[in-house]
Amino acid sequence: MDIQTSTKGSSSPLDLESQLSCPICLEMFTKPVVILPCQHNLCRGCASDLYDSRTPYHYSGGVFRCPTCRFEVVLDRHGVYGLQRNLLVENIIDVYKEQLEKKGGVEDPSSSSSLDPPVKDRDAAQGPKCPDHPEERINIFCLTCQVPTCSMCKVFGGHKDCEVSPLAAVYQAKKAELRAAVDALAAGHACVQALLARTEEACARVRENGELQKRRLGESFDLLYALLEERKGQLVERIGQEEEEKVAVVRSLADQHKEFLQASGTLKDQMAASAEKGGMAEFLVGSKELIRQAKETAKGAQLQRPEPGYESMDHFSLSTEEVELMLRELDFGGMEEEEDEEEEEEE
Repeated sequence: MDIQTSTKGSSSPLDLESQLSCPICLEMFTKPVVILPCQHNLCRGCASDLYDSRTPYHYSGGVFRCPTCRFEVVLDRHGVYGLQRNLLVENIIDVYKEQLEKKGGVEDPSSSSSLDPPVKDRDAAQGPKCPDHPEERINIFCLTCQVPTCSMCKVFGGHKDCEVSPLAAVYQAKKAELRAAVDALAAGHACVQALLARTEEACARVRENGELQKRRLGESFDLLYALLEERKGQLVERIGQEEEEKVAVVRSLADQHKEFLQASGTLKDQMAASAEKGGMAEFLVGSKELIRQAKETAKGAQLQRPEPGYESMDHFSLSTEEVELMLRELDFGGMEEEEDEEEEEEE
């Protein structure tokens, strides 16, 4: 299998190298290579390190998020080691390294844990030249001035008094620093996402608890309304009972007065008729009885009458000021505050 033929000459080795680079370590894939359901590939070692850094307390399974597209993969109890290997990519890497070895004579891939392809070496050999010494290539890095330069600048040029280091060493150090920064950023991103999830969950719980307390508050007030209506009915019934009793007593007195008026009217008519009779003897015979009846009837005029204020119902007045004040000051946690005050008084 010829890599250049498979790319039909349209892609350079650098393009192929970028296609074969892990998005976590930014280096060429290190076997074994795993493929995610989203079709992105990772070094299994890098994927394991990333998963362990984000979920240090996992016991079995979990969720792994693709660093390229953020697709979430549910892992089984084997974790990252349960992901499918991409043997095709591994074979392509092997063929690619073999071709590079034939062309450039690079070191054995097994001698280094992270192999830098010869393409990079050749690119470094054909790298930019120093602007002050056009014949010299940039191969060192000035740590004092923080700029890349050449060996002639260190020996004879403006960097002779500066501290320098090989360009490859600084490159590797900066690359490692960048990887550490990327890992820290990824870990921080995961932490922020976890906090965001907790925040959203807290918002949902606040909503649920708020609705629950609203329902409980409505039920409490409905109970108060029911108690007030029940008590109102009891008090109205008591007023109605006494009202009927007093009305019955007054009506009884009124009936007695009507009977007296009727009896006195009848006696009055009889006395008037007796006085109109012409015979004195007859009048004297009947007058004695009429006078006696008139006196007895006059005695009956002292009938029982209602006591002063008997018709008043003021004793049924209800004072609600304390209850109104208590209702106006009704607030949450009242029972707990009262219990605390009682405990303080007892102490």
